[in-house]
Amino acid sequence: MIVRFREGDRIECGFLSDNIIETLDGDECRLEEVELLAPVDPSKVICVGLNYVKHARELGMDLPEEPIIFLKPPSALIGTGADIMIPSASREVDYEGELAVVIGKRSRNVSASEVNGHILGYACFNDVTARDLQRKDGQWTRAKSFDTFAPLGPGVVPVDPGDLKIETRVNGAVRQTSRTSDLIFSVPVLVEFISGIMTLEPGDVIATGTPPGVGSLHEGDVVEVEIEGLGILQNRVR
Repeated sequence: MIVRFREGDRIECGFLSDNIIETLDGDECRLEEVELLAPVDPSKVICVGLNYVKHARELGMDLPEEPIIFLKPPSALIGTGADIMIPSASREVDYEGELAVVIGKRSRNVSASEVNGHILGYACFNDVTARDLQRKDGQWTRAKSFDTFAPLGPGVVPVDPGDLKIETRVNGAVRQTSRTSDLIFSVPVLVEFISGIMTLEPGDVIATGTPPGVGSLHEGDVVEVEIEGLGILQNRVR
């Protein structure tokens, strides 16, 4: 697992295995001695809306003909263990557990058949949303963009994303459970579509959409997004 961490005043990347991080320089440190950050520092975070068949059915909506995309600012990113902060402007903040794709090399007009060579790996993501502001504004930028509204982690892992179990829990209770095989638009289709619109840079993140079961978060809650093979992204709500 590729991780990014803070130790004292320095920020480094490394490989995590059995609670030991080996840095790119060959040094080692223990996981409990460092603060895990979002595993990448992207130029942009591209999110996909309405991308699970059962979620569309839950909302009574037709399946989209093309991916619905929007952006979150990199300033919204936090790592596992960091706090999600409820803004004073919102009274209805929701979780949305998702699979995130992390781009490995510069990608422009990449065909679906070539996508695997452009991906660094995958991570858990939580598309935290101020739902009341989303309804009020009629578009999604403010509701999706508050600081701490994009938890990502714990690290980046190269896996086959085609059929992974995804689960979101709040205070230990399961709120979302699905498999990535229920995606309307697969990872190769998404990367082809998005790279035809904007150039994707190394470290850029694509959040692939959330399954059914979205719901509210409240101060003191602990929310976990777990995806098969990718670990657990855990954050407390403040």
